Amino acid sequence: MNRNYLFATVMAAGLSASSLLAQGPAATTPAPAPAAAPAEVAPQAIPAKIAIIAFEQVVVGTNEGEKAVADIQKKYEPKKNALDAEAKEVDSLKAQNQALPSTASDETRAKLLRDIDKKEKDLQHEAETDQNDYQSDLQEAYGKVAQKVGATAVKYAQEHGFTILLNVGGQQQANPILWEDAKTDISQAVVNEYNKVSGVAPPPPSAPAPRRTAPAATKPAAPKQ
Repeated sequence: MNRNYLFATVMAAGLSASSLLAQGPAATTPAPAPAAAPAEVAPQAIPAKIAIIAFEQVVVGTNEGEKAVADIQKKYEPKKNALDAEAKEVDSLKAQNQALPSTASDETRAKLLRDIDKKEKDLQHEAETDQNDYQSDLQEAYGKVAQKVGATAVKYAQEHGFTILLNVGGQQQANPILWEDAKTDISQAVVNEYNKVSGVAPPPPSAPAPRRTAPAATKPAAPKQ
């Protein structure tokens, strides 16, 4: 049994430009009638100015990030010490087993082996539980700091004229782009251009749902004379 109970490394919380620049909650009141579509704004071809950031290292490198990790490590220090003590106890029992004289009874050997097996299983279970709890607390703390650091990173990129912010640190990501200038997005422009050359007409608009009318009020019958 390895007696070293090592703290796990910081895991990256998922972060995207949409989470950093999220809109407020949708209104619950009925939507008004659609207004006339605004004039189409063409995307702009602007000089690219790319910024890179090792985001995970930045988060844990901030004062708040360092404090969050230190606080969690301090919280789990007593559990780490307890596991180390239990591991030493297991090693001591193993040493006793090896030092048993040849004249020791089978019952004595069997009891010692049962004790070793039980303590090893208990130690493994406690170590896994503590490790999972530690990781959960660490990721929660990381996520809170990461949201605020991400907003600061996007603001810095905007104020300094960058058009793309790329994350180059930490775990490999399918999409390393943390933020991009929306003016350079040609997605809708390509849709419009393809529609022009495809020869496929747009589908007819869906019919509006029939409007429900309140039933006509009926007058109560006159009482019989």
